[in-house]
Amino acid sequence: MSKAPRAGWRLSIVACLAGLALALTAMPAEAAPALRFTKVQYNSPGSDTGSNYSLNAEWVRITNYRSTARDLTGWTIKDKTGYVYTFPEFTLKAGASVRVHTGSGADSQTDLYWDRGWYVWNNTGDTAYLRNGSTTHDSCSWGSSGSVKYC
Repeated sequence: MSKAPRAGWRLSIVACLAGLALALTAMPAEAAPALRFTKVQYNSPGSDTGSNYSLNAEWVRITNYRSTARDLTGWTIKDKTGYVYTFPEFTLKAGASVRVHTGSGADSQTDLYWDRGWYVWNNTGDTAYLRNGSTTHDSCSWGSSGSVKYC
C-alpha cells in the first residue's frame, strides 16, 4: 500500500520553486550604457557629391540617459576603418542628445562637426564605436540596406 505524499513535502517544493523564481527575477539584466548611440544617418540623402551640405547630412546621434550631465571631453567616436573623431571640450546635459556631423560647421550644444572633407560611414555596412580611452561604452552596427540605423 502506498502512502500519499505529505503536505509538508508539497509546501517544501512550492517554497523552493518560489525561492528560485525570486532569485531569477532578482538577477540584474545587463544594463544599457547611460551614454549611447541612438541614431546614425550613414547614407546622406541624394548623391554623394562631397559637398559640405551632403557631408553634414551624414551623422551619428548620442544620447545621455543619465540624470546628470556627462563630460565628453577627449572621448572618441571611431569607425571600423579607423577614422576617429575626438570630442572637444564638451558636456552633454542630462537627457540631451548631440549629433556629430561628418562635415564642417559651428559646434553647439546639439551639433558638433568632424570637419572631414569626405564621408566616414560606409553605406555597405559599418560600426560606430563610442570610447573613453581604451573603454568602449557603446557601438552601433548596420548592413548594406537603408540609410538610417536606430541603435
